[in-house]
Amino acid sequence: MTINLACAQYPIGQFGSFAAWQAHVADWVDRAVQGDAHFLLFPEYGAMELTALLPAELQQDITGQIAALQDYHDAFVATWSALAKTHDVHIVAPSFPVQVGNVYRNRAYVVAPQGSVGWQEKRQMTRFEREAWIIEGAADLKVFDAVINGEAVRFGVNVCYDVEFPLIAQAQAAMGADLILAPTCTDTLAGAHRVVTGAKARALENQVYVAIAPTVGMAEWSPAVDVNVGWAGVYAAPDRGLPDNGVIAEGELSRPGWVFARLDFERLRRSREDAQVFTAKDWPTQSQPSLDVEAVSLK
Repeated sequence: MTINLACAQYPIGQFGSFAAWQAHVADWVDRAVQGDAHFLLFPEYGAMELTALLPAELQQDITGQIAALQDYHDAFVATWSALAKTHDVHIVAPSFPVQVGNVYRNRAYVVAPQGSVGWQEKRQMTRFEREAWIIEGAADLKVFDAVINGEAVRFGVNVCYDVEFPLIAQAQAAMGADLILAPTCTDTLAGAHRVVTGAKARALENQVYVAIAPTVGMAEWSPAVDVNVGWAGVYAAPDRGLPDNGVIAEGELSRPGWVFARLDFERLRRSREDAQVFTAKDWPTQSQPSLDVEAVSLK
């Protein structure tokens, strides 16, 4: 049994009403379903397009707009839940900066067709998030269990920068995750390459599938997500039974649309069991934080 994963290369839109936004995202989901997708991955901070509904002065207030955005939170989650139910698909929705107590956290919602709603909050903050947006990292780390197209799948979510830190995905893989999903938002080609490099490394280290979905294109009206550079991709460890370059699927740079990948988890597990190298099994022996380090002078 396989599942079809759709990764969005998603442009930040500008809408005149919440209903117009709902029609827009419904069209995106419909096009993915027409492509026979069972699981949809949207990017980090895609929810920031809802700030177009705010008064003009708030649209330019990079911190004030996050507080104002909370008024749309419940309807945002309900919209994605309804789409998952209508189309019988699982969705990682565009991440939303959510107020949690006195702080804001970058939250990626995971919605199931049966009505279940989970989330993973970003752990590692970039300088922009920490210094300009005042968004804080979370401590919780989760794996999610789902039955998708008849396949029992355990997966984790690494929100953008998180995928550049190996111990996050390693902990999820140690809990049985075969798939790591990375919604992303990067504004330079260098940033996009950092995320892709991290995704490929996590796939290699843990012998799991890792998928990326970015925001793309220009949104000059938004000071927060004005420039968006990246491409979607799905990666695996280059080893027996998998592509020699580890690339399952990859999109074109900053071109809006869906990138589809067929994920065969039985094939993944067979490859892991009969690999040329056992990176997943050998990794724990190299990752103990208590290793002694000797300083050697070459003077």
